[in-house]
Amino acid sequence: MNNLDKVFKPRSIAIIGASRRKQTIGREIIHNLIEYEFTGAIYPVNPNADSIHSVKCYPSVKEIPGEIDLAIITVPKQLVLGVVDECGEKGIKGLIVITAGFREVGAEGAALEQKLVDKIKQYGMRMVGPNCMGIINNDEQVQMNATFAPTRLSKGQIAFISQSGALGVAILENAAALQLGISCFASIGNKPNISGNDLLEYWKNESNTKLILMYLESFGNPKKFIEIARGITRFKPIIAVKSGRTVAGARAASSHTGALAGADIIVDEMFRQAGVIRVPSIEQLFDLAMAFDKQPLPHGDRVAILSNAGGPAIMATDALISNGLTLAELSQKTKDDLRQILSPDASVTNPIDTTAGGNAVIYGKALQILLADPNVDSMMAIFVPPMTEFAREVA
Repeated sequence: MNNLDKVFKPRSIAIIGASRRKQTIGREIIHNLIEYEFTGAIYPVNPNADSIHSVKCYPSVKEIPGEIDLAIITVPKQLVLGVVDECGEKGIKGLIVITAGFREVGAEGAALEQKLVDKIKQYGMRMVGPNCMGIINNDEQVQMNATFAPTRLSKGQIAFISQSGALGVAILENAAALQLGISCFASIGNKPNISGNDLLEYWKNESNTKLILMYLESFGNPKKFIEIARGITRFKPIIAVKSGRTVAGARAASSHTGALAGADIIVDEMFRQAGVIRVPSIEQLFDLAMAFDKQPLPHGDRVAILSNAGGPAIMATDALISNGLTLAELSQKTKDDLRQILSPDASVTNPIDTTAGGNAVIYGKALQILLADPNVDSMMAIFVPPMTEFAREVA
């Protein structure tokens, strides 16, 4: 197995800190694993319970028979190091530490986190967290919701990294409401072991992931991020929201997940070099995600614009050029075919202006002609409803 497969594709999971009490993290994770029909074995660990959700409990992880791939730790922070020792002695190689109270709370927490990291290295483990909400893998071979979020997601080809656990819950609810298909979701928390860079590298060659979304508060290794992301964005888009644009926002980010935020102008340049699309809000992140999810990627940067008004076409041209795209040079055949259906006053030079006479029938024929041109990689259709035509018919 790949060194992250124990985390994302486990065959068995121990939930340490499992609980019978409703609305506790340990119970909700077990509930979600069962509801999602996790394909592997589930082992709740609680010394004071015989079973949880009709699943047999074990007093300690050491008493679970057989091999365990992944342990999810939800115990109080003062117990985490001891639990990690037990997991290491059991031979467990994957950890998700949900527990908070580490680097994000100050110097004492940072010291505790360093001890945690040292133990992870000692036992050769890989860890998501601490201070996270867990992960989801929608692959039919896995079907794992190892989070405490109640949301059921549609299966799809979008992977999502969130550095914030609380925001991650809202993100999942939004994705479910929009029916966006998710392949994987990871809340990485303080990320001292498995980082965003590690996940990008992991998802780079995953065939069931075609688009990667990111909510970031910091970069652990900016140079490595650029290197990895540049290799991915050549064939898989990456869309990112990076918070901490202002000085006050950056300060807040550093106290949230222990993140060290960089100057925003540097972040913009990093994204530009890496080919990452940066958006200012989660709302715009989902807008672009829906566009990429529903539309095939164009083969090149040549765009044809079809409009029934000159002003919007000019503005669209400026926007395209400003964002690195080009206007397609239409073939002579395309121009001749357009002249056959458009009025004498219409322009058949890109951007194409049908004038006010462009109705639903003309738009349909013009789009077919333009999309058949080998010089056109993608289309933009603009329609300003005149008094004589309904926009719905054109659409």
